[in-house]
Amino acid sequence: MGSEIDYYYAAHSAFAYLGSAAFLDLAARLDRPIRHKPIDLRRVVREASSAFTERSPAHYAYYFGREIERWSVIRNAPTIGRTPTYHRNDVDLANCLIIAGIAAGDNVDRLSHALLSAHWQDDADLADPAQLGKIADAAGYDGPALLAAADAPEIRAQYQANTEEAIARPIFGSPTYILDGDMFYGQDHLEMLERAAKTPFPNSYQV
Repeated sequence: MGSEIDYYYAAHSAFAYLGSAAFLDLAARLDRPIRHKPIDLRRVVREASSAFTERSPAHYAYYFGREIERWSVIRNAPTIGRTPTYHRNDVDLANCLIIAGIAAGDNVDRLSHALLSAHWQDDADLADPAQLGKIADAAGYDGPALLAAADAPEIRAQYQANTEEAIARPIFGSPTYILDGDMFYGQDHLEMLERAAKTPFPNSYQV
């Protein structure tokens, strides 16, 4: 078994969803455990001074429209064909649900994928505890237990710690994968991540 892959993302992230199944499959093939690190993505982006609202309409339409549509086909990850209805709702509880699963000793790969899929395929509201409980149950977890734990101070503290860690590294978007100290931003870099797991890239380029 190789070293872990740090996985920074948020439960509502479009590109984390698009790459989710491919990433889980890749990690399994490489025999690399995933260290899930759900983050407050909106804060991370804001701290990186690259808020999505600062993008031009053309830039936004390209990356959050056409790119989603094309990658959906390439990754065989269907979407509802638009931004989910509740996409701008608070997703802290959903992110903390994943952390609660980690704290309980669960492998949260399925839970993570289920939340991302429910949001982008089924238009789920990730701020709704009832919906979160059903998603967790359907994925084979104890939904009520995870929901009860998700609001615990220690789980919220871990969520904030993940976010602070992401800001410090620095990370500027979701998903971000870090393998042996090398950062790969975006699910469109999974092929690079696979190559790095077998043969690390040189790291001497000067900006």
